[in-house]
Amino acid sequence: MNAEHITALVTGANRGLGRRFAEELLARGAKVYAAARRPESIDLPGVVPLQLDITDPESVRLAAQQAGDVNLVVNNAGVSTRATLVDGPIDDIRLEMETHYFGTLNVVRAFAPVIERNGGGAMLNVLSVLSWLHPQTSGAYSAAKAAGWALTDAVREELAPRGIQVTALHVGYMDTDMVSYIPADKKIDPGFVAGLALDGVFAGQTEVLADDLSRAVKAQLSAPAQA
Repeated sequence: MNAEHITALVTGANRGLGRRFAEELLARGAKVYAAARRPESIDLPGVVPLQLDITDPESVRLAAQQAGDVNLVVNNAGVSTRATLVDGPIDDIRLEMETHYFGTLNVVRAFAPVIERNGGGAMLNVLSVLSWLHPQTSGAYSAAKAAGWALTDAVREELAPRGIQVTALHVGYMDTDMVSYIPADKKIDPGFVAGLALDGVFAGQTEVLADDLSRAVKAQLSAPAQA
């Protein structure tokens, strides 16, 4: 893929990593639809603001109609309630799954035909090291991201014959509002992550591991179990 011929949709583009994705794509010459539940919150010059609530199928359908020239989708929109699974509010747990699994799936299903009609392209799904690492303090988030990882692997196979590449981004803690409680020295620059992830997409990679933590945890998945 050549960024100069990219029309991208970035979900959750009003702040954090999503805004950095939009900035990076603009810098590379792409046309960018910056999507958010409240498009008036998008203040990045050069993008096309777009109303999109990924948990609302009708909102997703309308967005796919309005952004009919898209050939790259960055599934970035997310939420973190920090709910635990045993004692956490069930509504928070459902929100995590509705966002990271069903919301992402809504966007995939709506935009796959758009990308196919436009001659093929790519989707980038923003996942997490917590797809594989499951601390009890983030049980709902981890479970939803693990489901998102499975979704990503499955739709990659479904969409490949239709000319659509699917890339997974796994990353630990970034310097964004979502993890403001994490010490600064434990977080990395989301702008760096956005650039690295897009490099991976344009290079045809199926997976991008953006930091040492993600690489270390992924490597341990195939390690022998400890007695």
